[in-house]
Amino acid sequence: MKPDDKAIAHSDTDHCCGADAAPAIKHNHAHQHSDDHDHDHGDHSHGNDAGESILKSRWMLWASLAILALFLIATFVFQIKVTRLVEFLLMLTAYLLAGNKTILLAFRKASRGDFFNEFTLMTIATFGAFYIGEFSEGVAVMIFYEIGELFQDIAVSRSKRSIKALLDIRPDIVTMLRDQNSFQVAPDEVQIGEKMLVKAGEKVALDGIMQSISGTFNTAALTGEPKPQVIREGEKVLAGMIAIESSVEIGVTALFRDSKLSRILEMVQEANARKAPTQLLISRLAKIYTPIVFLLAVLIIFVPFFFVQEYNFEQWLYRGMVFLVIACPCALTISIPLGYFGGIGLASRNGILVKGANFLDTITKIDTVVSDKTGTLTKGVFKVQKVEALADEAELVHIAASLESYSTHPVAKAVVAYAGNIGLSRPADVQEISGHGLTGIVNERTVAAGNTKLLQKQGIAYPQQLDAIVETIVVVAINGSYAGHFLIADEVKEDAASAISNLKKLGISTIMLSGDKEAVVSKVAAELGISQSYGGLLPEDKVNLVQQLKDQGKRIAFVGDGVNDAPVIALADVGIAMGALGSDATIETADIVIQNDQPSRIAAAVRIGNITRSVVYQNITLAIGVKIAVMALGAGGIATLWEAVFADVGVALLAILNAYRILGKKI
Repeated sequence: MKPDDKAIAHSDTDHCCGADAAPAIKHNHAHQHSDDHDHDHGDHSHGNDAGESILKSRWMLWASLAILALFLIATFVFQIKVTRLVEFLLMLTAYLLAGNKTILLAFRKASRGDFFNEFTLMTIATFGAFYIGEFSEGVAVMIFYEIGELFQDIAVSRSKRSIKALLDIRPDIVTMLRDQNSFQVAPDEVQIGEKMLVKAGEKVALDGIMQSISGTFNTAALTGEPKPQVIREGEKVLAGMIAIESSVEIGVTALFRDSKLSRILEMVQEANARKAPTQLLISRLAKIYTPIVFLLAVLIIFVPFFFVQEYNFEQWLYRGMVFLVIACPCALTISIPLGYFGGIGLASRNGILVKGANFLDTITKIDTVVSDKTGTLTKGVFKVQKVEALADEAELVHIAASLESYSTHPVAKAVVAYAGNIGLSRPADVQEISGHGLTGIVNERTVAAGNTKLLQKQGIAYPQQLDAIVETIVVVAINGSYAGHFLIADEVKEDAASAISNLKKLGISTIMLSGDKEAVVSKVAAELGISQSYGGLLPEDKVNLVQQLKDQGKRIAFVGDGVNDAPVIALADVGIAMGALGSDATIETADIVIQNDQPSRIAAAVRIGNITRSVVYQNITLAIGVKIAVMALGAGGIATLWEAVFADVGVALLAILNAYRILGKKI
């Protein structure tokens, strides 16, 4: 398959020698970004095209390798003599079969003024081998180089398929219910407010609200957890979930392009555009390094003419060609981006979305995790435990729930849920005071519902013993007078304590912040083993506290889920959002998204970052160490093209396999 001119025209960085090589996932439904890893040996952006390219390359390589092997066996084992012309024609055929794409690409790039790249380097080196009559060595260099490229293609293709199989599960059709009739349409034709029918075994195409009594769903694609989840009437259902027991009806709440799964896919795509510092450094060095290598090779060939008495041009040309092959930096510029891509893939497989390779690097350097409480370390599913009213309890519940129905805060939802199916009134002039509560007019009465700070702000007296209650309370005032309160409890997540313990084992300290009362926050912190906690904070207080920690030299990761956490997530060195229940603003702002809302995944993300960094550093050490040693041997005439093949292609292949190993790691 000939190189794709259009792909080449859009991507001259390729995968080596100036390579920003991290491959990007593409999908028909997602935004199409230019691929940083076109590879120019066949576009990897479409699975079928990539598969055909790999298959064709494989057959051409086998044919070339067979010609070389048969020739060497015939001449060295059976001592069959062939003329120089026959040898040249056989080796030229094998050479063109193996290297036609590389040669064409080298000339194409040279025609655009790009001479300093690995394709030109390999072409010149093998042409030089043919020039001095080392036909079989020239063919061997090209064959093994292309084998390395083939392994790279396979590794990248498998990595892409791994992530696409995990995430890209959106169906192409959806069953809609309109006027008591059901029919199928494309998901992007569905409007908000319509009703869709999802049958047992089918995937949910769009985000929505459950309208059936209940349904059981497989949420593994979004959360990484195989455990089925029961979703009841009125609760949120996300695109990508699979109905596993019965048909359910779902009211659509988001367009196809705005579904959480669509945004997840875009995050994975865009992650590869954000390069890690190590990756960027290697890419910049490669652009400087490659011209220097060409210059050194030329000096190796011609400078000895002035110093060596019996100067032999062909001998020094051979040494220069060996030096060129050895010096090719593809082991670094291929394996390092592939290593980070493997890390992103491993994270996705574990329900963690990392929005860029740079964040995989940064998370390994954090020393402090600052976490929100509600919805992050606790379930955020509050339930009313007790109601105390000065007068009519039913009236208090009705008025409070009517006002709280205008808030998305978990505490407000608990009050509304407690009210049940009673008809709520429509409040007027509703104002949400961040960190305090709500005010408004319900049935011509002025109502305030929130924490005690809200009543203090309004100048409304309330029983002072309420300040001593540890649990969360919603205090209600009607027409400027205290009317009663709701006692509300939240539950700590099952893995929250182990999450804190695992972070401590990694040498990371933990701090908990919350807008909840200090007494509640301290109680939860003690239960989880968190040494520092701060309660009663407004959103701006959280920002100020994190800024103070950063001013002290701390490397901060902040974990949150609410819309009020978005500013502090943006401020942190690494912002982590809880993706299942988290607000859209928080998820969009975060650098890392935990899809199943399990705090234990924070430590898992750190471990994945450490694994990725370790593999990348291993590859750098391996590539540089071997190349320096063999380059010195090559310049001194000790190493041949066979050693050069190992120093270049062999090391590149080992580095690629080492990088690919990341995807198989257990976290």
